[in-house]
Amino acid sequence: MFAIVETSGKQYRVAAGETITVDHMQAEVGETITLDRVLLVSGDDTRVGAPTVDGASVTAKVTGHPRGQKVITFKYRPRKRYRRRVGFRHSHTTLEIVSIDG
Repeated sequence: MFAIVETSGKQYRVAAGETITVDHMQAEVGETITLDRVLLVSGDDTRVGAPTVDGASVTAKVTGHPRGQKVITFKYRPRKRYRRRVGFRHSHTTLEIVSIDG
């Protein structure tokens, strides 16, 4: 059984026992959260939402808050002595899928 959930404007295919990495969420490590925006539930019968499946939810446990790879941005303007090097690391949240209900 798997489901497609939406969080932070992105869609993820999840199944029980999997670990996914999503954009940063305000939750403590070890806390259990519920993802209510379920777009599709597949099992014995497939239910597709319009836009979401009524009564379906995905329960997940927060396992960490890692940071992503550093992305380097370099700005340069020729003949003006303008150079800027900026680094950025995105914050993520790692979720372990506990169950899919509905």
